[in-house]
Amino acid sequence: MAKKKKKKYYVVWEGIEPGVYENWNDCKKQIQGYPNARYKSFPTEIEATEAYYDGKAADFIATNKKKGKPTYSAAAKKDIVWESISVDAACAGNPGVMEYQGVDTKTGFQYFHQKFNLGTNNIGEFLALVHCIAMLQRENRPDVPIYTDSKIAMGWIKAKKCRTKLVKNIKTAALFEVVRRAEVWLNNNSFTNPILKWETKSWGEIPADFGRK
Repeated sequence: MAKKKKKKYYVVWEGIEPGVYENWNDCKKQIQGYPNARYKSFPTEIEATEAYYDGKAADFIATNKKKGKPTYSAAAKKDIVWESISVDAACAGNPGVMEYQGVDTKTGFQYFHQKFNLGTNNIGEFLALVHCIAMLQRENRPDVPIYTDSKIAMGWIKAKKCRTKLVKNIKTAALFEVVRRAEVWLNNNSFTNPILKWETKSWGEIPADFGRK
């Protein structure tokens, strides 16, 4: 029997609309694309409410850091290149239904989104990067940085090869055709856009995150 996921409450001290939120999706709407957003999850509504009205975000964020969880302080986020694009992927099962997207790091504006019936998270991260690089090249934007939270995808881009272990069969044929085209593109084109690692432990989830927490 699957273990029931514990409910969490989220406090947003600095965001579009500060307050206490009962789920991650509502919280994410207040912080995505908001510079220096400050927020944290709590196990009970009482703790979240008290933390919000206490107003001392730094105290709670510091405590969070000691537990090895992400921090969201303004000091930590000063190193982010906001004029950039962030990419990410999500998979319902691994393998499973897979999707990826690219968004403006600062505003959250969605530049692209693709979905496949069967894939893996790593393939999605790889394709998202190639999609973004090719898009920026078409738009003659060779200096725009791209953020990803996947070291594996960064390595695959460098190798110009998707080193997935996913089995090729009739169910994955369409996806592997896209992967093939991505590899061909990488081997026939050069680019200068910096690919940067998104530091999740220091900055929180990447802006392109699908919010499935």
